[in-house]
Amino acid sequence: MSEEGKGAKTRRELLIGIGGVTLLGGIFLARGGAIKKQGIKAIQKIQTILPLPSKTLPPLPVDPALSIQGLSPLITKNKDFFRIDVAQELPQIDISTWRLTITGMVKNPISLSYSDLLKRPLFELDDTMSCVSNPVGGFLIGNARWLGCRLDDLIKEAGPLASADQVLSSSVDGFSAGFPLSNLDGRDAMIAVGMNGSALPIIHGYPARIVVPGLYGYVSATKWLSNIELTRFDRKQAYWISRGWSKLGPIKMESRIDMPADGATLAKGDTYIAGVAWAPNSGVKAVEIKINNDPWISATLGPALSGTTWRQWWIKWSATSGQHQISVRAINTSGEVQTPEIADVLPNGAQGWHSVSVRV
Repeated sequence: MSEEGKGAKTRRELLIGIGGVTLLGGIFLARGGAIKKQGIKAIQKIQTILPLPSKTLPPLPVDPALSIQGLSPLITKNKDFFRIDVAQELPQIDISTWRLTITGMVKNPISLSYSDLLKRPLFELDDTMSCVSNPVGGFLIGNARWLGCRLDDLIKEAGPLASADQVLSSSVDGFSAGFPLSNLDGRDAMIAVGMNGSALPIIHGYPARIVVPGLYGYVSATKWLSNIELTRFDRKQAYWISRGWSKLGPIKMESRIDMPADGATLAKGDTYIAGVAWAPNSGVKAVEIKINNDPWISATLGPALSGTTWRQWWIKWSATSGQHQISVRAINTSGEVQTPEIADVLPNGAQGWHSVSVRV
């Protein structure tokens, strides 16, 4: 088996295992078995002292999902946000001793406590995060309003050497993710400390994680962050890169049909076809639906929070009797149309039009 093949097999096996870990994690959380009472108290205390951001976003608009049953919500609740990581157990971090360090090919190494991090100027970011293992039409993707400090500013303060080309972040559990230094191009990359109005939940990276708009999580979204190292791709490889995945991880433009579900049986008459589409970092300009061999038709779009978030879409459909094939494609603000070319998740993310078959 090739090294790339080994990487695909390893990741797929791990993701299956993580699914079980996530399920068990939910059971443990419900029973109080995975998190000590002391940890729960610490989280509750921290939630009350997160400072207000110096840069706030407008209040969220009315969510179309409130009136269209089955449509993904504009913002994914923390409890519903997908979880992918390599942790067999949730890290128990003592916030009094936790430090974030920036080291490696820098002129000025940095070490920050959690309190130091919270004293920095914080801002809000609406961003859709996706896993590279998300198949076409899959649900390993979520949209959240994050709170954190600018990663660009911290890196500039550390003073990376001219020869550095990789930002390699490490977790307390040994995971690492690396992305090109050139991706810190003003796109509001952050070290996040808050998620949807509260401190980061433990399962989503408390006390801090990295969020880089437009990049898959496997190259950027390190949870339980402990160190950021400025280095070079020809010197060090991050966790998944050494297992056959691409060192570059830009999120591909994709769209998904939330409803009706594939294989569903519908009643004749008016119904909704609805879903979400994303095109980082440009943003979604239009979504089109094709039913059987009919021409493409434009869908109604939900609110555009930013170019880094998904957009909801829907059409009303007068369903007629018979078997129907429904497909969707997105168009970004530059006029680029989502490709119909099929690609597997390995090595840099799935692509292709999502289609469902339904009987009326």
